[in-house]
Amino acid sequence: MTKAKVYFTRDISSEGLVRIYEALNTDLKGRVAVKISTGELGGHNYLKPELIKDLVQKLQGTIVECNTAYRGKRFKTSDHYKVIEEHGFNKIAPVDIMDEDGDEEIPVNYDGHLQGVNIVGSHIKNYDSVLMLSHFKGHAMGGFGGALKNMSIGMASSNGKAWIHSVGITKDPDEMWHHTDNQDGFLESMAEACKAIIDYFSPSNMAYINVLNNISIDCDCDSNPKDPEMKDIGIYASIDPVAIDKCSYDTIINSEDKGKMSLIKRMEEKNAIHTVFEAEKLGLGTTEYEIVDLDLR
Repeated sequence: MTKAKVYFTRDISSEGLVRIYEALNTDLKGRVAVKISTGELGGHNYLKPELIKDLVQKLQGTIVECNTAYRGKRFKTSDHYKVIEEHGFNKIAPVDIMDEDGDEEIPVNYDGHLQGVNIVGSHIKNYDSVLMLSHFKGHAMGGFGGALKNMSIGMASSNGKAWIHSVGITKDPDEMWHHTDNQDGFLESMAEACKAIIDYFSPSNMAYINVLNNISIDCDCDSNPKDPEMKDIGIYASIDPVAIDKCSYDTIINSEDKGKMSLIKRMEEKNAIHTVFEAEKLGLGTTEYEIVDLDLR
């Protein structure tokens, strides 16, 4: 298989984001959804509005999110919109909580844990293309969060998140916590959910950016995340979700930053890379990549 191109810049700025998107030479057509994490209230590592504003507005995009499966400040739509306002996202672009009006089942064209069904916000039908704009960091359950997690758990409704986390056992967010012991099954379920999203939009209507800054071992869904132990690294972009997450993971593993050990431990304890290999197995991309360093051009 031909190696996927993963573009890189050390310039973590609004200008850097626009530049790296333009390097992809892709055209996200029609109504563009920009999938981010709006960040739990109290957290502070999420991608800030002032960083993403220029790119979102360039795409004339709508920032999209779904409600959580845990009972925090983003579990109910009304509370979630308050967090969005508190964090300032509504000031830079339209914001849509995609499961505000319920959810919708889309097919997983694979015989796996999710029994052929991924459950997403019903507003998915309002969009023609998606930019997965992800903050790459650790995660208490997935090991790390990047493009694949943003696409799977991030695009799932509350019920859909329960379905993935429980490995296809329950759609009840409260009940799912009794079914989180199958770690590899959970990681495989995330890959299945990604396949459903990519098949729904088609690969040509999707692009992926991972921002490696404020790299805590905790997710932006944590209201009290641990402070980052690593220095900021830069931004990666690709049209291949497998390659961009593998590249981001490899960057952490191979970093000379002595602060990397806590994150590496978390990723290894959760077997985080398994999602990437499972996504490759499902034909979503390749783990073979080449880095194009825009700063050297």
